[in-house]
Amino acid sequence: MTGTVHPVQQAIASLPLPEEWEWEFVVRPRRRTLGIDVAPDGGVRFAVPPDADPRQVADAVRARLPRLADEVRRRRRRPAEQVKELVDGTGFAYLGRRHRLLVIPADEGHRHVRLHQGRLELPRSDDRREGGRRIADWYTDCGRRWLGLRMPSFAGVVGVSPKGLVVRDLGTRWGACDPDGTISVHWAVLQLPPALVDLVLVHELCHLRASGHGAEFRRRLRSVLPDANERERRFAEEEPELWRGAVR
Repeated sequence: MTGTVHPVQQAIASLPLPEEWEWEFVVRPRRRTLGIDVAPDGGVRFAVPPDADPRQVADAVRARLPRLADEVRRRRRRPAEQVKELVDGTGFAYLGRRHRLLVIPADEGHRHVRLHQGRLELPRSDDRREGGRRIADWYTDCGRRWLGLRMPSFAGVVGVSPKGLVVRDLGTRWGACDPDGTISVHWAVLQLPPALVDLVLVHELCHLRASGHGAEFRRRLRSVLPDANERERRFAEEEPELWRGAVR
């Protein structure tokens, strides 16, 4: 690295981070607080606003190191990405229930994926990637409706008024709270049982009142979901198995 090292980066580097960690530091003009993301391979990214105080950031990172270390270890042990074969009988989960895929002729009156009589119907396509995209779109549409019905009541309990809800591919993240107040949820989360989908939604709603994952955030999360710790444990066990759209 050349040039002057940012004071916050120096503060983070002075902490007892494990030598085997691969981490990076970025300044985000639109951020208001410290953000810590753990990539699927266990890499860590520290993102801070331009006016971040080095000592405050170091203290915040130090306080989170035990939980962060657990997350890095878990990510490094995670299984390979789930890849689905788009043939009859392949299992797809929706809200915790598994459904078998049924590939149907493309000329049977509809071109979209649907859940029909307990089977997930996929119109046949010569392009398997197109088939994968259609199933992801189905999760997205279902998620938008399902979460859209649940968000108002949870938002009321949290005491926030989100600008809107978006269900989309978030890459390595399961949820996001945008600066303008929009809540985003990854479509793949809709494979989980309702209690765990609710966890992701409430987690992001709480970020509208408390940035970061400190004591204030944890208090708000538990005030809405008293069993949040147990839900998080289950989520950590189940999320590595989620299908993110890869097909063969």
